[in-house]
Amino acid sequence: MSVVTSGPPQPSFRFNMLWTDARYRSGFIQAITMMILMLAVAWLVNNTVVNLRALGKEFDFGFLWQSAGYDINQQLIEYDSRSTNARAAVVGILNTLLVAAMGCVLATILGVIAGVARLSPNWLISKLMTVYVEGFRNVPVLLWILLVAAVVNESLPPPNAFRGEDGLDAGAVVFTNRGFYFPAPIIGDGGNIVLIIFALSVAGLFALRAWARKRQTATGEQTPVLWLGLGILIVPTLLAFFALGQPITLEYPELRGFNFRGGIFMRDSLIALWLALSLYTGAFIAEIVRAGILSVSHGQSEAAFALGLRPRRTMNLVVLPQALRVIVPPLISQYLNLAKNSSLAIAVGYMDATGTLGGITLNQTGREMECILLLMAFYLLLSLMISSVMNFYNSRVKLVER
Repeated sequence: MSVVTSGPPQPSFRFNMLWTDARYRSGFIQAITMMILMLAVAWLVNNTVVNLRALGKEFDFGFLWQSAGYDINQQLIEYDSRSTNARAAVVGILNTLLVAAMGCVLATILGVIAGVARLSPNWLISKLMTVYVEGFRNVPVLLWILLVAAVVNESLPPPNAFRGEDGLDAGAVVFTNRGFYFPAPIIGDGGNIVLIIFALSVAGLFALRAWARKRQTATGEQTPVLWLGLGILIVPTLLAFFALGQPITLEYPELRGFNFRGGIFMRDSLIALWLALSLYTGAFIAEIVRAGILSVSHGQSEAAFALGLRPRRTMNLVVLPQALRVIVPPLISQYLNLAKNSSLAIAVGYMDATGTLGGITLNQTGREMECILLLMAFYLLLSLMISSVMNFYNSRVKLVER
């Protein structure tokens, strides 16, 4: 026969138990704190709306659908001065995304090269990389942006230097002090088919690499991925290109009037901002890469060499997989800093989101509160998007503990 035992009787709930009983105290304090915070935010919002109304301003976003009335010098989509303020903001946002994406790619390349080179046994290379890292990361990025812009404008020739028989020879790519010009692809009939085949070839290349990695893990045998991958990537696309009568051609820049026309144009302000942000952020990434490689015990490299692995495969299979778990988290912060530092673009006349929505649109409409809130929301979303992508990548490359 079992005997059911019960604990001491629980006292009935009383109001003073919210701050005297440990079971309720934490939740009560959090609820009070949240209530005070919400009341403070509500007071600020109400006070702002009342003050704006006293100034004759209503809090609304109708100005976004009014005509912008100003030009933007770098555009990724169709835009003119008769377009709306909303479209001008979109053009600025796309310009910000463009320079942020280009900067992250170039800064990563520069940072990895400089970080590895700082560990080189070659004294000259190591010291040169030290000068680069210390020089860039200890000077404000705004000064580097202005300096690079001055170098681009003062060192490159004007478009008139390419005029006449005695002028400079303009090839497929033209570098002037007004910007860089590249050939632009012109897609004719059947060109989309070539692009689809190229996309399928890229997917096939990734499938080949995954299959080769899985086969090596199962059997230990290596597959020559390089040549097979190049064949998969190039041959089907070339066959389709010539079979369809070369439907994709290139439009080269030509000097017409006072400037070059045609091709893809990258304004000098975009070039200066891109290079300055990349060089500046690359210096920080170099130190992150160097720290990540040094965090891996040197004994593991020696063990890999003893097993017959060559230095390149030792770096790819032993050192980098362990170094990435140290490199990736601080790398996210550097990408976020680069994206936010792009708001300094107005210093060189590049029309990004800050220059359009937070600059000309704000000054013309007088909607400072709405413009600043929209601008803050954009940078918040951009930062969260970069963090999400990098955190996903970090979860894919981190070591699995067994």
